[in-house]
Amino acid sequence: MRTVIGLMAMALATAGADAQTPRMTDDPYVWLEGKDDAKALAWVEAENRRTLARLEADPRYARFEAQALAIASASDRIPMPEQRMGRITNFWRDADHPQGVWRWTTPADYATATPTWKTLLDLDALSRAEGKKWVWRGATCLPPEERRCLVALSEGGEDAVTYREFDLVDARFVEGGFVLPTSKQGADWIDADTLIVSRDWGAGTMTASGYPFVVKTLRRGRTLADAQEVYRGQPTDQLGTYGSVLTDGAGNRLVLVLRRQTFFGGETFARVDGRLVRLDTPPRVFPAGMVDGQVLFRTSEAWGDVPAGAIAAAPLAAVRTGRFVPQVLFAPGPRQSVEGLAVTRHHAIANIYDNVRGRAFVFSHTGGKWTRRTVPLPDNASIVTASTTESSDAAYVAVTGFLAPTTLWTLDTAATAAPVQVKAMPARFDAANLVVEQFEATSKDGTKVPYFIVHRRDVPRDGSTPTIMTAYGGFELSMTPSYSGITGKLWLERGNSFVLANIRGGGEFGPAWHDAGRKTKRQVIYDDFAAVAQDLIARKLTSPRRLGIYGGSNGGLLMGVMFNQRPDLFRAVAIQVPLLDMVRYEGIAAGASWVDEYGSVSVPEERRFLESISPYANIRRGGAYPEPYVWTTTKDDRVGPQHARKFAARLKEYGLPYLFYEDTAGGHSGDADIAQGARLQALQMVYFAQKLED
Repeated sequence: MRTVIGLMAMALATAGADAQTPRMTDDPYVWLEGKDDAKALAWVEAENRRTLARLEADPRYARFEAQALAIASASDRIPMPEQRMGRITNFWRDADHPQGVWRWTTPADYATATPTWKTLLDLDALSRAEGKKWVWRGATCLPPEERRCLVALSEGGEDAVTYREFDLVDARFVEGGFVLPTSKQGADWIDADTLIVSRDWGAGTMTASGYPFVVKTLRRGRTLADAQEVYRGQPTDQLGTYGSVLTDGAGNRLVLVLRRQTFFGGETFARVDGRLVRLDTPPRVFPAGMVDGQVLFRTSEAWGDVPAGAIAAAPLAAVRTGRFVPQVLFAPGPRQSVEGLAVTRHHAIANIYDNVRGRAFVFSHTGGKWTRRTVPLPDNASIVTASTTESSDAAYVAVTGFLAPTTLWTLDTAATAAPVQVKAMPARFDAANLVVEQFEATSKDGTKVPYFIVHRRDVPRDGSTPTIMTAYGGFELSMTPSYSGITGKLWLERGNSFVLANIRGGGEFGPAWHDAGRKTKRQVIYDDFAAVAQDLIARKLTSPRRLGIYGGSNGGLLMGVMFNQRPDLFRAVAIQVPLLDMVRYEGIAAGASWVDEYGSVSVPEERRFLESISPYANIRRGGAYPEPYVWTTTKDDRVGPQHARKFAARLKEYGLPYLFYEDTAGGHSGDADIAQGARLQALQMVYFAQKLED
């Protein structure tokens, strides 16, 4: 299918979610929710001046920024491939192209040390010509030839995009071709002259969370007003409704409409002979690809004999009828999860994690039966399928670890030959005296929570080592080992430690690991994170004086809760593009779409829980907190900068120390260009150095 970083009194620190919490009946900082209001932006500008005056004045800042920028723009990075028209395309950013170029070369040339690239689209030049800061959001191309593509461009990094039709051979936008103006939207190709589109069609076509729920087909040469409606969801749906198209190497095609009443579940329809047939599948089971007329599914809940977290398949003809019996291809064990599934011309590749260590399997359908084989790749690493195509059985697989620079391998899914390494990223930091260990902490309810720590081989066990720790803990998203040259260079190379915690709420051990921390059960996520910190301290790998934490988005919420519940455990907290006001979150940006994860204030039990954990609601005047660094971006149209602003304003009101910074571009990901990413990394690392090393 081609289409979401002084100690408090012990009684207060241990009260956690059980403490009496205020109800946010009066909110004096609602005015900061006006994302682009002049008064709010003037407040932001004043706060930025104060924070930058401290962080940028630190003599380490210029060095950190230069090092981060050099790593992010290095010419010897791996240009990650996408296969199209028998060639390799790649989107690339460097010092000469900070916004990036889309380019291509031949597979043979790509395998060389210095490929010769042809530029398809220069975003820096396009931005200059059009007076907009365009950010690349990918391309959806028409199979099987894939010459015509819908290029998605975001202005300044927002989730809302503009689609424009692009010709790969002519390397230009198609004159008179498809253009879909800016909206939160999705589009796919039904055929060369027809798109299936979900977008803002006008009043009454977007959900309360800002996503489209009306799907239409658009013919070439017709205006948006001429588009024909295919399906209409409801404005109360959390994630909207979208159309998509599955194809395979045999020429089979399946047009789908997916209605998402909740963030994690919904209804799936197949378009058959001009009508929609509802698939008899549970809400949290979705199609994920197609091979030789066999539709592949991933499950986040049980489906008959198919367990949650599995891969299953069914014949296309049966799927079109709506009622069918699936066949299990892979059923996970208790410490396993499926992290990715991709298809080639005649095969499928699955990325499976076993105790947060990656494996790759190839599935083949022959003679009506499915078989599976293991792909021999380096162990104790993360494995990601970087590129497949329905036109070939060739695949590219990326392998990465905390201390092992990323490598890229080619794999012929139709043969049993071992993969061949074709690219290797040079080391960005000195890892000679570093080791990775995996430990388990015991959470409050007895659950074993794994975590990784990267540290010096001779690390003193006296609690003196500055350590930064991160996690996410939500939305069934897994945190796995990966190589970060910037963290390595700016932090590890100076003798410090890094920790990745695999807490509940994520997908490290499948849907059950996620479901354990949804809605009013969410306190276990925060207990898990605190347990890992306590385990580090008990092992004397660090101490509260030397421990800092960071996380973004939902991970920013995690940081906010930790700031309130366990300030005794940390001296530094970096809160990135966060959710923090959990009483009003449903009315901010896309907040209403996450009720399936967090719960709703409209449900009394869920409101009481949200009030008990909401970081904004639970700051206490006179509390002894670590000085946090809160940062966000003005262009974030997903979580929004409002949460971070209000949290900082409340800290200021109470006379509590804090740092606040809001970047004016980059959206939720902070990725408008490579310079922005380097700046944000350098500012945060200066903060950690000041708090944990000085």
